[in-house]
Amino acid sequence: MDNFNKELLEMLNNGTCSFTCIKYIKNQLLKEGYQELREDYKWNITPGKYFVIRNDASLIAFNIAKKIKENFNIVCTHADTPSFMIKLNPEFYENGYLKLNVVPYGGILNYGFMDRPLGIAGRIITKNQDTLKKEIIDLKDDVAIIPSIAIHQKASANSNLNLNPEVDLIPIISLKKNYSLKKLIADKLNIKNIFDFDLYLYNRDEAKIINNEFILSPRIDNLSCTFAAFKAFLNNINNSINVLAVFNSEEIGSNTYEGADSNFLIDVLKRICGSLEIDLSPVLANSFIISADNTHAKHPNHLDLADHTNTPELDEGVLIIKEVDGTTNSITSSIFKTICENNNIPYSYYTSRNDFNTGATQAGASLKHLSINSLDIGLAMLAMHSGVELLGIKAPYTLKQALEKFYQASYTFKNNKIIFK
Repeated sequence: MDNFNKELLEMLNNGTCSFTCIKYIKNQLLKEGYQELREDYKWNITPGKYFVIRNDASLIAFNIAKKIKENFNIVCTHADTPSFMIKLNPEFYENGYLKLNVVPYGGILNYGFMDRPLGIAGRIITKNQDTLKKEIIDLKDDVAIIPSIAIHQKASANSNLNLNPEVDLIPIISLKKNYSLKKLIADKLNIKNIFDFDLYLYNRDEAKIINNEFILSPRIDNLSCTFAAFKAFLNNINNSINVLAVFNSEEIGSNTYEGADSNFLIDVLKRICGSLEIDLSPVLANSFIISADNTHAKHPNHLDLADHTNTPELDEGVLIIKEVDGTTNSITSSIFKTICENNNIPYSYYTSRNDFNTGATQAGASLKHLSINSLDIGLAMLAMHSGVELLGIKAPYTLKQALEKFYQASYTFKNNKIIFK
């Protein structure tokens, strides 16, 4: 577990936006002998290890054994995290400071991003005559900060946290009027100009372990589940066709070209079946998708925020999430629980209070495009969507173990029974 958590911290520090996270996973897959496919090329799939990337921000990887059972075992997660998207024409000078025009990306916990060092990561486009070139970047520098108002200047600061994103969440980057963000990036990367960009400010605080019990880090939601799923999937080749889908845009509704609510996953599954000359419909009927995304632990100071019976503490195993608008049902839950119990992997349950909104899942978005047995799971955490978040130290490894066994599981449906082999 120690080596696993060391690698997890590395990913938390490097997966600073969806683009850099997918680049990180891509490099790891290439090191393990995976072949990159392109959507605009014809696929000739033979037994082996493959992945495909859409829009530089979502990735689907899959393993094909020499002898396959005609079913997919799919785990989906997401690579995007709450942050600030930098708008076009970003610099403006006001009140003696050069500021950046940004918009919160996802449902950020506003005050959790104040007074923290902010870096820049994302994708830039450069232009040389009639040639456009894209590049995934992370400056790895502290370039901006969102200053809070001192208690002496706002007596209600500790009682009124109603921050206006158009006023209170605008970062400063310089005292100079002529300071240029594009020039800063161009000089840092030794390039001539930036033609366009998809850039984000992210919290530069380092991931760390506290008292050998907690992981404290930015981007725990959802890179902890993404890393666990990735490690469970990696080189896990058996008779099932194992699939890992890491999507972008979950924090803003998944409704993008590369999000879970797109045709990305079903397109890949169709192309796999077409290349292997197997019928997609019965394959999907025998398949299973798991959405792995974090949820809330019981808060140490606010029992009033917990469900009566189904809000666990940190490190109480993998959570089976069953919400009225989720995808979990008793059959898929029972299959997963059996896998966990057969391998001594702890699990628990989670449901929200009735007066709280529940979020959509990656599986739920995917089910708009394919019909398949589905389950929502996650890890219990604190301070979700804050600048730094808190997780139990055992949780990601426990999830990795459970998903590893899920990828290896073999069972059949027969006469109203589910028989494990």
